[in-house]
Order: sequence, then C-alpha cells, then structure tokens
Amino acid sequence: MAFRKPTGVSDPEPHEEGRPRGQYCFADFTLDLEGGFLRRGVQEVTLRPKAFEVLSYLVKHHGRLVSKTALTEAVWPDAAITDNSLAQCLLEIRRALADDSQQLIRTVARRGYVFTAPVTTPLLEFPQQPVVAVSEHRSRLSRKNIGVAAVALLVGVAAVLVLMRLNSPTRRELNYTQITNFTDSAVAPALSPDGRMVAFFRSDNWFLTRDQIFVKMLPNGEPVQITHDPRPKYGLAFSPDGSRIAYATSQPGEWKTNIVSPLGGDTTELLSNAAGLTWLDPRHVLFSEISTGQHMGMVTATENRSEYRKIYFPKDERGMVHLSYASPDRKWALAVEMNPVWQPCRLVPLDGSSEGRQVGPRGKCTSAAWSPDGKWMYFGVEVEGNHHLWRQRFPAGEPEQITSGPTEEDGVAVPPDSRSLITSIGSRQSAVWIHDNQGERELSSEGFVTFPETSGLFGTMPVFSRDAGSLFYLNSESEGAAAELWRTDLKSGKSEAVLRGMSILEYDISTDGKEVVFSTQPIGKPSQIWLASLNRSSPPRLASSSGEDSPHFGRAGEILYRLSEGKTHYLARMNRDGSNRLMVVPYAIGNVEYISPDRKWITTISPTPEGSAATDGGTLAVPTDGGAPRWICRGCGLATAWAPDGKFLYVSLRRESRGSPAKTVAISIPQGQTLPNLPPSGIQGLDLETAFPGAHVIEAWNISPGPEPSVFAYVKTTTHRNLFRIPLRDQ
Repeated sequence: MAFRKPTGVSDPEPHEEGRPRGQYCFADFTLDLEGGFLRRGVQEVTLRPKAFEVLSYLVKHHGRLVSKTALTEAVWPDAAITDNSLAQCLLEIRRALADDSQQLIRTVARRGYVFTAPVTTPLLEFPQQPVVAVSEHRSRLSRKNIGVAAVALLVGVAAVLVLMRLNSPTRRELNYTQITNFTDSAVAPALSPDGRMVAFFRSDNWFLTRDQIFVKMLPNGEPVQITHDPRPKYGLAFSPDGSRIAYATSQPGEWKTNIVSPLGGDTTELLSNAAGLTWLDPRHVLFSEISTGQHMGMVTATENRSEYRKIYFPKDERGMVHLSYASPDRKWALAVEMNPVWQPCRLVPLDGSSEGRQVGPRGKCTSAAWSPDGKWMYFGVEVEGNHHLWRQRFPAGEPEQITSGPTEEDGVAVPPDSRSLITSIGSRQSAVWIHDNQGERELSSEGFVTFPETSGLFGTMPVFSRDAGSLFYLNSESEGAAAELWRTDLKSGKSEAVLRGMSILEYDISTDGKEVVFSTQPIGKPSQIWLASLNRSSPPRLASSSGEDSPHFGRAGEILYRLSEGKTHYLARMNRDGSNRLMVVPYAIGNVEYISPDRKWITTISPTPEGSAATDGGTLAVPTDGGAPRWICRGCGLATAWAPDGKFLYVSLRRESRGSPAKTVAISIPQGQTLPNLPPSGIQGLDLETAFPGAHVIEAWNISPGPEPSVFAYVKTTTHRNLFRIPLRDQ
C-alpha cells in the first residue's frame, strides 16, 4: 500500500487543533497518517485506501461516537454510497486488527461507531509550545532557563504518559485467547474429556445447522472437518474416553443421535428418537426424546435403551428440552428448553423427584455447563436483547454476569482445570431484503430485523400489503431488544416506524391494510393482544391481557388467537373488545404459522388432532370456521405461507448451508380454492415440481411471498463468530 496521505479524512474538531497528526499508537499497532501505513510491531498491515481512511478517522476521534453520516461524508465526500461500502471497510479493518469481538471498534446500534482502545502519540511528535512575551520581565528570561523549562516539560509529559500506560485499565480482549480464525463462523464448542481437543460447527447457527462438524487440537492444531452430513444438526458431546462424538439430527418426523470418530469417517446411528445426548458414564446416557407430538423431555438409559427412566418433561405439551448437562456428581442436570422460544435454564434432580427450578438469569438460555468440581453453573443467556455468559454458584448463589459489551457470547465448554472456559464470540446483523425484477436490494439499513429464526415465532415475518406496494416488518436496535413495527414504501423506498414505543412479539395486518393486531409481553405479566390503526388516527386498544398469543384477523374482522388451556393449546376467537371467546376447533394445535389471504385457513405445526404418536405430528392447515384439518406435511414441520393474492402456497423445504442453497417451492393453487390438491398425508415424499405442474423453485428459505414467485422478501443475516478461551478467576 503506497499513498502519502489519506484523502477525504476531515481535520479534527477545533479543540483537537493542538494535537499531533502524524502517528497514533494503540494496542500493538502504529497508525502513521503521514507515511500512509498501519504497522503491527515491525510488520506492515495491508489495508485498502478507503479502509485506511475509515480507520484514520475513527482513531483521530477515539473515545467519541462517530455517526455513520459523519464517517461517510468524511471518507466519501463526493460520492453516493450504500451502507455496504462502509460495512465492508469495517469488516476489513476488524480483520486487520484481529478485532473479531469488536472491542477496539464498538458498534452503537442506529448511531454509529466508537474507537474504544486507549490511544497515545509518540513523545517526539508533541508540538513545541510557543512562548508568549506577556511582560518585559518574562522577555528577559535567559535561553538557559527556557531550555531547562523545556526539558522539565518534556520529562513531565513523559512521566504522565508512562503513568497513563501503567494505570490504564487492561482491555478485556487482551485476556482472551483466540482459538479459531475463520472468516465465517465457529459455534457450539464441546471439549474432549482431557481438554486437549475442541469440536464445533463451522456455521452461523448452532441449532439445527446443515453445516459440518470440525475438530481442532488445542492450542494450535489445524481445524479438520470430520462430517459430510447434510441433515440439520446440533448438540455436540464427547464420549467419556474421547473416542466418539455424538450429535443430534432432525429429519421429518424423527430425531436421531449419531456418532462419529474425532478422526472422521462414517457416522453411525446410536439411538432413534433421541437428541441432545451426553454421557453419564461409559454405559449410561442422558438425552431428550419425544413423547407425543412435539412434547420433548429428559430421560436416562444405557446406549441400548435399557434401564430407561423418565427424568423431566415440561408441563406444557409444546415444551421441548433440547439439551441437558449432568452435574459432576450425577445428581442434577441443567436443562435447556424451548416453548416455543428459548426459556430460562432449569436445574432438575436426576432422580426425577421434581420438576426442579429456574437457575441463571431470567432470559433465553441456549447453553449451559458445570465446573468440574460442581461448584459453579455456567450459562449462555440473552437478557434484554444482549446475549452474554453468566455463572451461578451451586446450589443457591445469585447469577453473576461474566461477559459484556457489544458482542454476543454463546456456547460454554469448561476444561478440566476450571481455569478458563471456551465460548463462541462475535456479532450478528440482520436486514430485510427484497427480490424482484430489479434484482436484490436491502430495504432496512439500521437496527436488527426480527424474524422466526431468531425469535422462534412465525408471526414476526415481514409481510407484503395486499396491493404489494408496502412491506411491513419488525425492527429493533439489537437482536432480542424491543421490536417496533416498520413499513417501507416499495416505490419510494421510504421507511418509517408505524407504532413507536410498542414492543411487538407477533402481528397480522388486516385485509384492507388499515389495522394491525399484535401481541406484547410485559415484564412479569401474561402476554397481551392489542389492536391499532396504521394511520395512527386513534390510540392502540387493549383487547386481551390474560396470556393469549399468535393473533390474526378472522374473516369478519374478529381476532383469532392461540388459547392455552392447561398444558394444551387450541385455536380460538374473540370479538375485537375481547368478549365472546370461543374455541374454533376441539383438537390441539401447536405453533401458529400463517393465515390464508381469504382468512379461511391457518397453518400450524401440531400434533395430530387425535394426539397420537410422535411421528404423526406435522404441518396442518386448520379451518378458521371449524371442521377437520388438512395435512400440509404429515410427520414434518415445514414453514408455509400464501401469496398475497392466494394464487400460490409457498413451502420451505431446505435451509441454506455452506454446501447447498436453500429451497422453497411455490405450488400453484387452482382457481376458487385456498389449498392445492394435496394427498391425505400431505406433500411428504413427493417431488413437488413433478406432482404440481406450474410449481416454481426458489433458492431461499422461509420467504415472505410477493405478488408472483419472482417477487419476495427475506431476512438476511451477517454473522462472524470465532472460538475464544476466557480466563476464569475466583473459582
């Protein structure tokens, strides 16, 4: 890289005029503006010119918030650019600085960036202070006295700088040891019993990923891929002797635990109807299994399923314990469960004597572990939109937060010496995009767009207006934070918040596009259902506050919702003022997906109406006026949605992975009907392109359909995560 001085970098603000402009030092780096280089120690670090200018501006304004507008105007003063140009520069800078955890350059949601590292300038670059003749007496000072004063000043400045370096707080990332260095992501670490090997998914997603398992010898071995399994996977665990790695797969109607050697090779099935398996000892295992429908709980058995015992099943039939971790003395287990979103972690006695109690902070718990001596419990939990690591002393300590800051930390593996833990650290951004005859373009440029993959709720999907002129979506400052309803006019590109100050869980837009019905979740209270006009002509109106959720408009403008009764859920309706509540159908439903444009059918991932065997659950279309359901897919849970005009039913078949694109099929619906002509058992096993003439294949997953198959919206996430070792103290 050879250019003398970066262009487009504005001068410092007025109070900075006396500061040096040549060199800036931070961490192990030297940034030389005059020479036009970035150096780490004695080695030059290559940056493209624009990335160098962005870094220069941030460093010169270190410690202060720099808005996106100020940054783009400084670096691209005469050019119209997209947010992607700035994002690419920041990605390049963070890679050059090894700042994957974003501790040097912190992103402030919707506002800009802060260069947070302590910055110093070389002593010799401090400008000479002018001596002003303020009196005839001072003008007669000898050159010798001036020299002595100057030396004293320099010595004093040097002393101050030394003290600043000695007393400045150590940056958190200096205590972290990076284990992987992928340009994509590494997640869900699991350690071998001796702590010398770590297994992980090379993927953006730790849960039900189609990406592959890698292993790495610690501390400096090369990562090696050991599987070539296209099925959705999660839950890595080593056997007690370290010779096998277990993982769960999910296929339509079945959960299986498979094993593979850390050296690679063929995978074999260990147990069917089993997931999240870990070993209690060389013979006994702890795992999750389905009882009926979606109801998943924790059991123990041997590897051939003898000595079987039920330990814990959630009261709610929709509850699912996906992972569990036994304490070192094998008397307790930490359970990670979902219903339908991730719940707080639970501590359960392994003798099955009770359902246990909540542990850790009150938030969405997605990972857990024990210290080898059993004195500490560790958790990866999302609290108020921030996903960090926590710990709690066993059995009755208070939750303590371990990590903080703008990054996410999830996945917990504790080595045998208890002196550190291994986790996945990084960040994720999410935006809504549209695909149409103009190609693909981003509609949202700030915040985090909520969607089912992150919320666990189908009622968070972007939705086209009936005339396809607008797109509605939920947007928040960061993942997990309060989400507001936004609307983008697709012709002008203008975006606006529709309902300010209302934190929305799920929503549905009325057929005429004038109203929205939505649910909220006040802290410590049951969920609520509200109605609001989209033109803000009247204030939002509370319809219900007793725990109802998944609201939709019915055919006559009434409110359809999911009713919780005991441990079961039903489709119900009520008037707009909350009165006259009635059950629509007598059979149980599961997670509500989408409603048809004519509002005659609503799809749900459910057990069978009779509540029979586990493999009989699937995706059902339930009539909103009552009656028998229709199978979309028996034995499998697929995301389904209708086109705004009702001419196509979209079925999402396959998620994207590093090795294959996602797949959604748009099935043509005969005129006058709401559903395609489906066989009694639904589409499972069918070649949809052959079985349904006129079907369209789209390389995307869980899309929001537009007026025709070539027009759709989807949520794109950008993830960068790697494994790090974090030291632990005060054990």
